[in-house]
Amino acid sequence: MQTFKFLFLKYLLECKNLFKLSYLPIFMKIGIIGGSGLDNPGLLENYEEKQVETPYGSPSSKITCGKLGEIEVCILARHGKKHEIPPSQVNYQANIYALGKLGCTHILATTACGSLREEIKRGDFVILDQFIDFTKQRKITFHDKFPGGIENAKHTAMPEPFSEFLREKIISAAKELNIPFHKKGSVITIEGPRFSTRAESNMFRAWGADIINMSIAPEAILAKEAGLEYAAIAMSTDYDCWKQDEKPVSWEEILEIFGKNVENMKKLLLKTIEKISTEDEEFIKGKIRTIPNWPKPGVMFRDITTLLKDNEGFKRVMDILYHKYKNRDIEIIAGIESRGFIVGSILAHKLGVGFVPIRKKGKLPYETESEEYDLEYGKDSVEIHKDAIKPGQKVLLIDDLIATGGTCRAAANLIEKLGGIIEEIAFVIELVDLKGREKLNKWEVYSVVKFDEE
Repeated sequence: MQTFKFLFLKYLLECKNLFKLSYLPIFMKIGIIGGSGLDNPGLLENYEEKQVETPYGSPSSKITCGKLGEIEVCILARHGKKHEIPPSQVNYQANIYALGKLGCTHILATTACGSLREEIKRGDFVILDQFIDFTKQRKITFHDKFPGGIENAKHTAMPEPFSEFLREKIISAAKELNIPFHKKGSVITIEGPRFSTRAESNMFRAWGADIINMSIAPEAILAKEAGLEYAAIAMSTDYDCWKQDEKPVSWEEILEIFGKNVENMKKLLLKTIEKISTEDEEFIKGKIRTIPNWPKPGVMFRDITTLLKDNEGFKRVMDILYHKYKNRDIEIIAGIESRGFIVGSILAHKLGVGFVPIRKKGKLPYETESEEYDLEYGKDSVEIHKDAIKPGQKVLLIDDLIATGGTCRAAANLIEKLGGIIEEIAFVIELVDLKGREKLNKWEVYSVVKFDEE
């Protein structure tokens, strides 16, 4: 009886994703699996191809990373750049692991599919909400072994396998673009590479499947295990073989239909990413009070105190930062006095790492390392305890706001003096017109919201 109670409690804890708020906080690093025309590097700003190695081997392709506007995007070709990898040979584990390693927090997957329903016509898009895994020989989990002990068993809850937040954004984008689509659909994934027999096709219909493909499982399973938000857009290219008034599907016909609709798929992905990118930033900016002409004439002061006191607004900020860095190799967080302490210490707790304060001169009690920086009139300095950072330790440096960037550059120099490696520098607010980012150009810099001069 005690064992049953323990397992039941564990199951409830693993189902905690079911009780999330309807919104999902957005840090913009989106993985796109499938390509669908977006692998044209001309669409991405400052793109580069990255070869990522993983404990599971190499992913299907080099990953093209760049920006769409302000959004970081990583594009992976599921079947290889030349479509040389059959469905059963795709290294799904490496693909998902690699995207997570690059910092992706959300995945938009595209797939061709066969329709098992009269109403899902050739060229229609289906925004998947369920899957049936009918594959037979694929690696379907990251948890091939349990560490030992019943409390360490890994059983991922899967009642809603696709991100409802991403599904809502895709649906909204499809409506806006007036693209034929179905807001729900269950896909059955078969092993392939052969197509179904008619008996199989009719059986899949009887099971409740709406479409059929060869790639969503175990991709969706692994994304769920990795804690990544995942949604898939399926493009119907044929009626499989159940529909006897249609000739059996051929690969040539699939390519023809896919080619005709790839531009719509590209538009849908771009519009979805655009919708994701603006929601949280506008909400959070609305919680930050702007005080004109303070502390002197001509200054637009961005007052973060109104954001800090707003439960929903501040929660979104912290969740954005958590989702951005939860899969990164961060070993410790350093926060700059004083509001950097608030943001940094909370994030450190959420990530399960330590926190180090960087303070103004004379405020730390033990032996310190110091770094000067220029003020408008004169100089100031920041300090850190000499034993705060270990050589080689990977550090996330955090402050509430970047203006001219002098204080943060001094703080970053302090960390490097101690032998720390700055993984990234993060801010809640960036005042773009003051160009502080230019002083930090040797490091990766991220800000939750940006204000231009108004």
